[in-house]
Amino acid sequence: MQTLKSQRIAIVGGQRIPFCRANTDYAKSSNHAMMTAALRALVERFGLKGQRLDDVALGAVLKHSRDFNLARESVLSSGLAPETPAFDIQRACGTSLSAALLIAGKIASGLIDAGIAGGTDSISDLPIVYTEGYRSILLESARGRSLGQKLKPWLRLRPRHFKPSFPGVAEPRTGLSMGESMEVTAKQWSISREDQDALALASHLNAERAWAAGFYDDLVTSHLGVAKDNNIRPDSSLDKLRALKPVFDRSGTGTLTAGNSTPLTDGASAVLLASETWARERGLPIQAYLTYGREAAVDFVTREGLLMAPAYAVSDLLDDADLALGDFDFYEIHEAFAAQTLATLAAWESESFCAERLYRGEPLGSIDRDKLNVAGGSVAIGHPFAATGTRLLATLAKQLSRSGGRGLISVCTAGGMGVTAILEAP
Repeated sequence: MQTLKSQRIAIVGGQRIPFCRANTDYAKSSNHAMMTAALRALVERFGLKGQRLDDVALGAVLKHSRDFNLARESVLSSGLAPETPAFDIQRACGTSLSAALLIAGKIASGLIDAGIAGGTDSISDLPIVYTEGYRSILLESARGRSLGQKLKPWLRLRPRHFKPSFPGVAEPRTGLSMGESMEVTAKQWSISREDQDALALASHLNAERAWAAGFYDDLVTSHLGVAKDNNIRPDSSLDKLRALKPVFDRSGTGTLTAGNSTPLTDGASAVLLASETWARERGLPIQAYLTYGREAAVDFVTREGLLMAPAYAVSDLLDDADLALGDFDFYEIHEAFAAQTLATLAAWESESFCAERLYRGEPLGSIDRDKLNVAGGSVAIGHPFAATGTRLLATLAKQLSRSGGRGLISVCTAGGMGVTAILEAP
């Protein structure tokens, strides 16, 4: 996806449920329940009950087999007309922003007039499975034709077969977790612990300030009695953050801690997108326009940091839009880790990186930090993998509707990918 210009893409608005640390308030809430709650809130806010939309793209990174048709099942529970089609998508942490670009592309080309993009993820309700040995016994027994053939495989059953297998957190091609991979990148870019803690503190303070000012009142709908993101720490301080020990590299040189990394989180979010005509005919607000989108991938096995793809995607995005990095009033950069955000900013400021990796004659430059994640970032708010993209989209659209201007979104993902977008005020 490069430009989205043939028909203007209106962002009507978004809704989400509060994001909660894993195994806390949503410990017994499923992906389907959370996604449905976010969709119902969107339907209610914009008067869509009983209406048929043209398409809905939703996703989750961690899914049970029962959720093979998660998007469609969530739509059927949302209050939208049952004739509303839906499909699942998954691009790790960029899932819902990629979903939005897909819906936007359909609108831009005239294939559809309106659709919803969103995502959900639950760490609390993990899809736990058993070992391959136990699985083979089950399948062999199921294939048996006679009673003897069905019983024979069970003679191989041993206590070890009951050890559960949890979803892996390591990249298959490197064997490193995302945090371990980011430790490598932080060292490569000389990202200090002090700078990481300072960004993490700003994330919490900005989030708390936004909540106190009522910014999230119409963006977040209560779920299971929870009315506010429960990871925000308004009493955080640099002293408290400094006291935390590194969790991914404990050799004495590690800098990533639980305080400057995104917590494991449960939650869901969704955004309504439409053609300008469709929105205006129904008297719906247009908070912003989605004007450009880019996705990129890097060779993180041999050449680049796992979470550095947004540095490349934004470079291409700026070329598409004929803009400079400083031409934005807001920057919504996903804080997978404070170090990741800082490494990306450092890359854009680096003459050698921009020349050798981005093939530019000069650095992209720096950004005004006062414009970065002004309503809080993922370190404070949390990061339900597939839900973050449309959280950022809804947040930025509202900011632009209030203040005008232009905004940039950047999301890094597992697998060495990045998803980016540009929004402009009406």
